[in-house]
Amino acid sequence: MKHTLRSIFSIALVLVSLSTVAQEKAKDSVKTGKTERYGLRVGVDLHRLTKSFYDDKYQGFEVVGDYRLTKKIYIAGELGNEKKTVDDDQLNFTTKGSYFKVGFDYNAHENWLDLENMIYAGMRYGVGSFSHQLNHYTVYNTNQYFDPNTVTSGQEFNGLTASWLELVGGVKAEVLNNVYLGFSVRLNYLVTNKTPDNFDNLYIPGFNRTYDGKFGVGFNYTLSYFIPLYKSQK
Repeated sequence: MKHTLRSIFSIALVLVSLSTVAQEKAKDSVKTGKTERYGLRVGVDLHRLTKSFYDDKYQGFEVVGDYRLTKKIYIAGELGNEKKTVDDDQLNFTTKGSYFKVGFDYNAHENWLDLENMIYAGMRYGVGSFSHQLNHYTVYNTNQYFDPNTVTSGQEFNGLTASWLELVGGVKAEVLNNVYLGFSVRLNYLVTNKTPDNFDNLYIPGFNRTYDGKFGVGFNYTLSYFIPLYKSQK
């Protein structure tokens, strides 16, 4: 009997010890388990920035940012300023103004090893405020014996606004610790468009050239930095 009680006590002691060790290992596993970082990523559009140096008809700057809201959803936006001179066959004009865009991105990429890379699709709503200056335009004579007449204008059209929707697709990849390179393409559709008398908004800052009056396309190359705010256990 004593031998039996001693055996039961020994087994119970071993089970308690094993249970304690298992609990400690479980805690350690939770502590060292895979986590996902949530935070803010901010950067600049390299395309607009570098174009300002090599194209004497363009000046522009755009700040980009996104905030990870859930595992797959990011709140995203852009804020920028542009000045561009368009020189077509019939007219030459300069557009300048500011814009902002806000929306979301959905990350379809399955990350591993605590990465925050993205292959995403999303949408933006953009608003721009801008002005045009008509530098000169060409009047063609119906009589072929007369050369076209170029008229210097300098007329300004101020207080113009536009708003639009953007469908966005792109990628972002970590190249250094918390440093990301990205690329995105945009398909734009005008929602509102305040145009001046006897002129049209052929170029809108943040929207780019207008095609068929409603559609536009754009893209950007981004360099951004991720600021981690907290971690969530995966």
